[in-house]
Amino acid sequence: MNTLKTVKVGQRVKVVKLHGEGAIRRRIMDMGITKGVEIYVRKVAPLGDPIEINLRGYELSLRRADAEMVEIE
Repeated sequence: MNTLKTVKVGQRVKVVKLHGEGAIRRRIMDMGITKGVEIYVRKVAPLGDPIEINLRGYELSLRRADAEMVEIE
């Protein structure tokens, strides 16, 4: 299973499924990360946390723990 956590800088990916439950899953969806959305990985911090992504016309910084819940293709 590929997750957003494993994507390299400069890659474009598509969200297949969101893992997690309850408030965490809802928070990820509220940020605009939903099934079918295309994500561009813009930067990754030197220690790997956070990951900066572009989606739906805006930039978003995401923790690695949250990125691990986003399954991609």
